[in-house]
Amino acid sequence: MVAPARPDLVPDASLSREEMETLQRDIADLASFADDLPFDPSSLGDPVSAASSTEEPPIVAGVDQAFLTDAEKAVSAVVAMRGGEVIERAHAVTPLEIPYIPGLLSFREGRPIVDALEGLSAEPDLLLFDGSGRIHFREAGIATHMGVVFDVPSVGVAKSPLCGTAREDLENLPEGARVGIEANSRVEAPDGELIGYAVQTRQYESSSRYVNPLYVSPGHRVGAETAADVVLALSAGYKLPEPTRLADSYADEAKRTVDE
Repeated sequence: MVAPARPDLVPDASLSREEMETLQRDIADLASFADDLPFDPSSLGDPVSAASSTEEPPIVAGVDQAFLTDAEKAVSAVVAMRGGEVIERAHAVTPLEIPYIPGLLSFREGRPIVDALEGLSAEPDLLLFDGSGRIHFREAGIATHMGVVFDVPSVGVAKSPLCGTAREDLENLPEGARVGIEANSRVEAPDGELIGYAVQTRQYESSSRYVNPLYVSPGHRVGAETAADVVLALSAGYKLPEPTRLADSYADEAKRTVDE
């Protein structure tokens, strides 16, 4: 079982909005936005090097959620992968105790995620979340919150930006490109500080079709550059990195069994 290292920081829906926001600031202070991983992240994008290594490949787990038809419960799904192969899946169905509030996603969806991760026997070396990390008003998106709770390196992979300003134009970026996202007046960080990247994991060859970038940010114990590197390395021909893509599919699969 993957147990929380900081159970005192597990999301508590009974807190007021002001208390939740204060706790997020505390979590951002506890988080490390620098590389502190138990493996060489470059091995994720170099299968030859990984195959010749005497060490086992790291376990990377993707986390995503689906919501039941009545919208009162969430299905949180975790898919653990090693060397490109799925080694374990786990999910949990948990009541949703607070409504959706921008910037407080971890308090709505965090408890289902904790329940799902506690059902996983494999110990992840890296967690990828469908949501933000440091690209967040208080630098404490769901990837940061959960990363600190479990003290596991984590990365947020969001489909749209919550805040921050891109340093360059993001229109029609070539595949593999990354553009820095810096703090602006909506982020409790110094203006201009790098808080993540817009990462173009996939792009159409035709100019008539366009794929939007992902918004990748460090959650905990990962730097911004490494977070972008990891997402590019794990995006096997799809827009989403493989662990979160499979977690998304698994969440829908588990949801169907529950709804039935």
